[in-house]
Amino acid sequence: MNGQALRADPEISSRMVEIRRRLHEFPELGFSEHKTSELICRELERLGIRYKKGIAGTGVIGETGNAAPDKRCVALRADMDALPIKEKTGLAFASQNPGIMHACGHDGHVAMLLGAAALLQRARPCGRVRLLFQPAEESTGGAKRMIEGGALSGVDAIFGGHIDRHFDVGQIAVQPGIICAYADTFSIDINGRGGHAARPHETVDSIVVASLLVMSIQTLVSREINPVYPSVVTVGSIKGGHAANVIADKAHLEGTIRTTHAEVREKLISGLERMVKATGELYHARTSISFTQGYPPVINHEDAAETARQAALRVVGKQGVVRQAHPSLGGEDFAYYLREIPGCFVRFGASKKGWESAPAHSSRFDFDEGVLPIGAAFLATVVMMYLRNDFYSE
Repeated sequence: MNGQALRADPEISSRMVEIRRRLHEFPELGFSEHKTSELICRELERLGIRYKKGIAGTGVIGETGNAAPDKRCVALRADMDALPIKEKTGLAFASQNPGIMHACGHDGHVAMLLGAAALLQRARPCGRVRLLFQPAEESTGGAKRMIEGGALSGVDAIFGGHIDRHFDVGQIAVQPGIICAYADTFSIDINGRGGHAARPHETVDSIVVASLLVMSIQTLVSREINPVYPSVVTVGSIKGGHAANVIADKAHLEGTIRTTHAEVREKLISGLERMVKATGELYHARTSISFTQGYPPVINHEDAAETARQAALRVVGKQGVVRQAHPSLGGEDFAYYLREIPGCFVRFGASKKGWESAPAHSSRFDFDEGVLPIGAAFLATVVMMYLRNDFYSE
């Protein structure tokens, strides 16, 4: 490579925009990405890349490069699923599927990986390249199902990335260590004693108990966790009661815990259990709490992160290579791949002027499509560098 990056020409760049907009117009939820998979398969066929479909239901695995079994193998991953959100962007290519929207940039991820595939077909890497198009990152963790389907069989390392509007186009955030949080959920049930709203003394008001519990939970992070460790406890759903003049006998709360350290995670879980039990006892209600373990943290491997940093230097230059100021408290199932093999997950700057107030997972989310050729160039370049162990000094 002689210190040069692989770069998308106007033809590949234009094709990526076309693919991204097509996917954005017809988004699909996790494990239902049938049309998305069909588009990916057609594009891989057009590029002359062999593939297998139906992995983890709707996933696709492409194979390119030198297929000799003695060659090293590197994987690249893109997630494909959309979110259950009604789009309000007003874009010419806005979602045609009611109540479903690409509000996190996965349409761009697929386009970038297909662009990288086109670049790698031209570059003829000296090893094997596996292209993972994964379902259901936003829901139940399609990465686990992909791994169960053999996605990492024979793979030595994996790389991927996410569009991020906190960074400008032309920036790539890359670093070793933890970059995304543990993402656990909890469910709380409160059983009181219902009755007439005019006679509260005859009841145990589950709404009051739930309200006090929500407020008490806020002190877990603010008063029990060392503030140098990022963490969040959020109650995202509360349900209870059916009429204005009836004191509810039951209430149900659901929420999430986001942490970056195992010790903090355990302390918050035990703290929630303590508060739920104590609040129930204090107000004569029966309470219970259950937890669902979510995605583990994304922890980039040091050597792979250095390879990614070197690739980013070639693609965007020294001024474009940045670091996250702190780990994101968002969850990301790329973590499952990194628990199996070395790898690195980066952030591609995609801030769009005039759209700063529309964050990811909002109905008005969009990103600057100038990120597409940059992401494709990075993915293709990091493959070539990993397979050749091709480094250069700054």
